Amino acid sequence: MTMKTTIPLETLIDQARGLLPADLVLRGGMVLDTVTGDLLAGDVAICGETIVGICDSYEGREVIDVSGKYLVPGFIDTHLHIESSCVTPFEFDRCVCPKGVTTAICDPHEIANVAGIDGIRYFLDASAHTLMDIRVQLSSCVPSTEMETAGARIGADDLMALQDHPAVIGLAEFMNYPGVINKAPDVLAKLDAFRGQHIDGHAPLLRGKDLNAYLSTGIRTEHEATTAAEALEKLRKGMRILIREGSVSKDLAALTPLITERNSPYICLCTDDRNPLDIAEHGHLDHMIRTAIARGADTFSVYRAASLSAAEAFGLKDRGQIAPGKRADIVVMDDLATCRARTVICGGKVVDDAAFAARGTIAPVARHSVKPPTITAASFRCAGNRAETPVIGLLPGKIITEHLTEEILPDAGDKRPAPARDLARVAVIERHGRNGNVATGFVRGFEIGSGAIAATVCHDHHNIVAVGVDYTDMALAANRLKEIEGGFVVVRDGSILAELALPIAGLMSLERFEVVEEKLRALRAAARALGVTLEEPFLQMAFIALPVIPHLKITDHGLVDVDRFEIIA
Repeated sequence: MTMKTTIPLETLIDQARGLLPADLVLRGGMVLDTVTGDLLAGDVAICGETIVGICDSYEGREVIDVSGKYLVPGFIDTHLHIESSCVTPFEFDRCVCPKGVTTAICDPHEIANVAGIDGIRYFLDASAHTLMDIRVQLSSCVPSTEMETAGARIGADDLMALQDHPAVIGLAEFMNYPGVINKAPDVLAKLDAFRGQHIDGHAPLLRGKDLNAYLSTGIRTEHEATTAAEALEKLRKGMRILIREGSVSKDLAALTPLITERNSPYICLCTDDRNPLDIAEHGHLDHMIRTAIARGADTFSVYRAASLSAAEAFGLKDRGQIAPGKRADIVVMDDLATCRARTVICGGKVVDDAAFAARGTIAPVARHSVKPPTITAASFRCAGNRAETPVIGLLPGKIITEHLTEEILPDAGDKRPAPARDLARVAVIERHGRNGNVATGFVRGFEIGSGAIAATVCHDHHNIVAVGVDYTDMALAANRLKEIEGGFVVVRDGSILAELALPIAGLMSLERFEVVEEKLRALRAAARALGVTLEEPFLQMAFIALPVIPHLKITDHGLVDVDRFEIIA
């Protein structure tokens, strides 16, 4: 996290005036000004972590020749869950900072739903050591609803005890939007405790007077807008739109037309949930930037959204522009359109292996957190006498699901999966050692023809979620997750085809991100061998258990009609 500089003001002034050599000079490049859109010639002089000079010639103790290259402010990811990268904050830092992400505004509510306040403290403590500046939003909805079993419960008093930490910006995404508009007392207590501070929104498809009511509480950002019409209404009502492109939720194509010079001061970029394999294959915010430009968005407006607009939306007044007095977060590249970082400066430090090696680290938390009941094949039976059956319908590239209805005839007291109709069994198993709940249902969209996949990454309660067509394989997958302290498993014909252990809260690996990337590649290949056609089946599976995203979901309590906000089976 950014700490108050100890460099004397006299030194800053003398280096800015050229009376002393700057600590670091970037010589010969063109600076993209995120206020005017102009390209500015001249050196960039840096003293400690602060930019002290532009548009002039400077001498420096260290000089980097950037002739013929473009310099832009470091990118700011305005909403993400680092846990969804499946690696620690330190490995996430090493993975994305070299791609130009110098500030990450994270909500650690994945680990908070497993380990409570200790999970949030882990991220606060980690932020003091990472090269990138990690800012933390305090998790507002643990659990997200009363229709699931989480590993912890966090109230307003718990959050208030952390709100003065220097890494904290405010209150994280308020997912329980029905609780807001229906004035649930615990919801209002949290909103009231952070009144006047930054509060992130999360209100998919919320429109009209209900949206007005939601915003009246002081919520001001939204990353769940999935159409231009929805985003425009929210812009007009004072929200900053955080355009999202994660591993599952892909909204950039629909919202790119909004990235104009007029709108861009109120548009930001975020990834929400993105894993190392997607980062390796496509990129992070750099991928969003070049994709938006390729789709016709104004280049200047895209870079402003990725930096200055993001900084201003979250009150980070010291960054977002390459200008004197600003934090020295700078990305050097050959071409603005392709957005490939050649050199990254983060807090005045050149991002390289030596800089990462010089960081401190902290011990992991939330080990041995996977404590489900013993699972057998019989655990996955789906009872019911009526043929008419609710089915969760996946929408590739979205975490919104359809509420379908299919005729599924009972057979000996069980409604069986039907691979030929793309009807797979889905189950959620409580794994925090609270009650041993097991809920079952049907899902369409995986096209799984054999075996099973299972995971402890299961938003946001992070119980075990399993999808399959063979009950014995599903049981093996679920029980294996307990043995490896959580993660992902693919099983077929009684054999484990691939797995990734995530022993930190059942969410994060102890391995380097390159190892996680390769294991995710093997898991995807194993899932394809079962017939699964989804590009990112594991995160897609995780989101079918999130009961604050329309329309039909499943938790360990049963199937949830999100529109009615109630358990239906």
